[in-house]
Amino acid sequence: MPLTRRQALRALAASAAASVLTTPGQPARAAPQTGRPAPDFTATDTKGAQHTLAAYRGKTVVLEWTNHECPYTGKHYATGNMQALQADATAAGVIWLTVVSSRAGEQGYVEAAQADAITAGRKAHPTAVVLDPNGTLGHLYDARTTPHMFVIDGAGTLVYMGAIDDRPTANSSSVRGARNYVREALDAVAAGRPVAVAATRPYGCSVKY
Repeated sequence: MPLTRRQALRALAASAAASVLTTPGQPARAAPQTGRPAPDFTATDTKGAQHTLAAYRGKTVVLEWTNHECPYTGKHYATGNMQALQADATAAGVIWLTVVSSRAGEQGYVEAAQADAITAGRKAHPTAVVLDPNGTLGHLYDARTTPHMFVIDGAGTLVYMGAIDDRPTANSSSVRGARNYVREALDAVAAGRPVAVAATRPYGCSVKY
């Protein structure tokens, strides 16, 4: 029996409210939310080492989605903005995982050796670069853009997700004077304070799943 217009609208609203993620062959799962436990994961880096969120309990973890061919990502690396943030964070004991979720044949796809060369060439300072060509980790966190940033505290709680800053442009000059939400979140966690801005809309190139 066809749905009435009212029933159709209600069904659409319920679907949006559920906000679930699906990956072929896997059951539906709720999208990550700040203030709640971050989804656990197992991921492999360019050196073949595995990383799990559970193994980093007690440490702050940053997940940074990247695409070296994306101009929005390029803005933050060309200006040294991302490297400075990485260096300050890792020096303070933060685990910083840079994630590449581009599928083979898509923009930004890299294999391990190329990823390491890019990291060295732009003098980046992540703890590790994670390769996610199947999009498993990206879909788990609903990563949508490059960059898309996530901050997880030592208790395993997702305390920030969204844009790196408040300047949604690929113009390099916009870095100067920008409000860096990731730095604010890391400073708040280190000081034992609540994160003032816990979620923002990410900007950049779409993740090339």
